[in-house]
Amino acid sequence: MVFGILGVTLDAAALDTRWRRWRPTVALGMQDDLIVDRLELWYDPSASSLLELVQGDLAAVSPETEVVPRPLPLKDPWDFEEVYAALLDGAVGYDFTPETEDYLLHITTGSHVWQICLFLLAEAKYFPARLLQTSPRRRQRGPEGEFGIIDLDLSRYDALARRFAEQRRDDLSFLKQGIETRSAAFNALIERIETVALRSREPMLITGPTGAGKSRLAKRIYELKAQRRQVSGRFVEVNCATLRGDAAMSTLFGHRRGAFTGALADRPGLLTAADGGVLFLDEIGELGSDEQAMFLRAIEDGRFLPMGADTEKSSDFQLIAGTNRDLRARVADGSFREDLLARIDLWTFELPGLAERREDIEPNLDYELDRAGRRLGTRVTINREARRRFVGFATSDGARWSANFRDLSAAVTRMATLAPGGRIDRDGVDEEVARLERGWRGAGPTSAAESDLELLRGALGERADALDLFDRVQLAEVIRVCRRSPSLAAAGRELFASSRLERSNPNDTDRVRKYLARFGLTGSSL
Repeated sequence: MVFGILGVTLDAAALDTRWRRWRPTVALGMQDDLIVDRLELWYDPSASSLLELVQGDLAAVSPETEVVPRPLPLKDPWDFEEVYAALLDGAVGYDFTPETEDYLLHITTGSHVWQICLFLLAEAKYFPARLLQTSPRRRQRGPEGEFGIIDLDLSRYDALARRFAEQRRDDLSFLKQGIETRSAAFNALIERIETVALRSREPMLITGPTGAGKSRLAKRIYELKAQRRQVSGRFVEVNCATLRGDAAMSTLFGHRRGAFTGALADRPGLLTAADGGVLFLDEIGELGSDEQAMFLRAIEDGRFLPMGADTEKSSDFQLIAGTNRDLRARVADGSFREDLLARIDLWTFELPGLAERREDIEPNLDYELDRAGRRLGTRVTINREARRRFVGFATSDGARWSANFRDLSAAVTRMATLAPGGRIDRDGVDEEVARLERGWRGAGPTSAAESDLELLRGALGERADALDLFDRVQLAEVIRVCRRSPSLAAAGRELFASSRLERSNPNDTDRVRKYLARFGLTGSSL
């Protein structure tokens, strides 16, 4: 079944010569391998005589084709808004049955605006159709011509699918700064972030401990969107923990001269600076109550009132927020607005700490060695024995990595700076290991029980304090395994590696799900 428009130029011909020239609409009925059961033909009411001629000629060459004329009066066929609206109304009001009919959109006739509108409507699935293009034969004259069908489902084209897959891999590597990370859970997280970053302009919330890489990831998200021309403005970053009093309002929203003591000149503010770009509010949980109220409106409708101003300003920015706090707990104690959390919590991604990604320490070591070399202006390497010693220590339970990647970066910087000739040896590693251990001891010991309780509080809130020590230890380990596993089934295979062998039909997913349900948890909530 074909939708098309009567071409007042291409479909017209003198009566005595019309069978010697190619006419796109008539040629539809002359294709041996394209049988058109029904042709829904739009036409300008002023071309009714041409319509009758084309209908008669189609009946002669393709009597099985039912022609359904559809008048479409347009004041200006080159007016994009008018043409698109008319075609959209036609699509919305049509009773499509794709289960029993195969639809094609003939885009050869009509103005270029008409063809563009049909393409856009097909791409947006208002017309569940493929595109049909007809043309005269290149080396053979005659009225039949030839045709081609274009399917806008790009996944059907193998070469394009390969290119898209390669582009996806490049995007993921870009977000990971080229680091070949090995953690399945972290790689799955980055894939989800990449999908959301390129498809949505809604706020994103990145949570995780200090030093987990929230700021760096936000910057990479912005750079990825800038590469795709999805943003035209700047990346603007501010740590909300540094904002207090009038300075907070002024920094974010700007002020007019004289708005407060010391306001000697107008200040545009960070929201204005981020217009067309990305605003990253790190530690958003530290934002004051007044700033939260004003910021909520700025997110919802893009408008805000600078301090001392009589008229509002507007800014079209995308928000990325970061926090190492439990914002729901802050809502509960009244220090964070529930409506603001609801607005920024559409896309929330939790970055794991370095200690939860020990398999990624070695590739991050290589990345930090390259960074240190660029800063020092020389190539920095580490010999085999020194690498084995450092990686062995870094992946052991004794390595706390309390500051996460900041600890790792600082350690590599120190070793690289002190390395003779830019080559880190075993002595340099031993010295750095001793330094890290002293620093972590100075920060105060963290027992396994305290670590488990901190993890459980993040998942259960205050309910974690009511658990028996036995349940704490067991549940904390289950949560750790689930977080680093790509699925509940994979987590179940690890957790029940021995007992599952005794079962004829092990259902690992169901066992994990039932265990978590005892504590009111689900796999998606972890």
